[in-house]
Amino acid sequence: MRTRTEEIAGERRQLINVAYRLLGSVSEAEDAVQDAYARWYGLPPSRQEEIRSPGAWLTTVTSRICLDVLGSARARRERYVGAWLPEPLPDRTEWDHAGGADRTGPADPADPADQIVLDESVSMALLVVLESTTPAERVAFVLHEVFRYPFAEIADVLGRTPAACKQLAASARRRVSAARAPVPATGQAEVVRHVRKAWEARDIATLVGLLNPAAVMTADGGGVVGAVLQPVEGAARIARYLVAIAEMAPGLELLERSVNGVPGLVAQRAGVVVTVASFDVSDGRVSRIWAVRNPEKLRPWAREG
Repeated sequence: MRTRTEEIAGERRQLINVAYRLLGSVSEAEDAVQDAYARWYGLPPSRQEEIRSPGAWLTTVTSRICLDVLGSARARRERYVGAWLPEPLPDRTEWDHAGGADRTGPADPADPADQIVLDESVSMALLVVLESTTPAERVAFVLHEVFRYPFAEIADVLGRTPAACKQLAASARRRVSAARAPVPATGQAEVVRHVRKAWEARDIATLVGLLNPAAVMTADGGGVVGAVLQPVEGAARIARYLVAIAEMAPGLELLERSVNGVPGLVAQRAGVVVTVASFDVSDGRVSRIWAVRNPEKLRPWAREG
């Protein structure tokens, strides 16, 4: 039987999963969870003993911390250079064995990125949509729709009535539902493979055919590396931009890898990952591309050793 200390430590994985979905940032999620644990261990022993479910307490506190972070994130992201995108996550088992930027040792179980369950609730498409919701809407949606928390408990997090929390979750759900239904992984993988081949061949015409005429590409360089600051709109413009990148970066290697659990592309030079691209596919064509180039957001993809 687990001790209470082991039980509390065992909540970390769940808390990281909640915080990443709320914040879209591995580093910020880790900070939020660390803060929640610090508050727990800062309680007098008598108060700790009064708390019947430490896991529920930690989840509530973590969610409140994330709510505060989301409230201040708007201002911080207005100062961010270019577009802000969520931090992409690799499928560690795939990445360790598929070749390219392999890690030299086993995954570190303490690495927060390795604790996150890759499912549709962390797809880049969903995380980007959630960026358009209010902090309260996002918390209500994630806790109820993803983790099945009852509205009575969410009300304790948000300081609102259960009925108000239900309305917040419904509002966020409408925005999510307005996005296109996800394409099965097999269908998306085929489209991404064709994009990779056309990109490698510098074939603008084929790339244009693989893109929705109204496709949009957003890049996140964070002002640290070169990246287009405004979204690139239209199939022809995106195709020319992709080919121009390939021409300017000899030795660029494109790998088909899962990004947040969905087929995507990873670009690396000399074994170093420089870009992670996510795709939204509809009717057999790419409608959105999200390219993360900020190296601070690519740390989970880095070679170890």
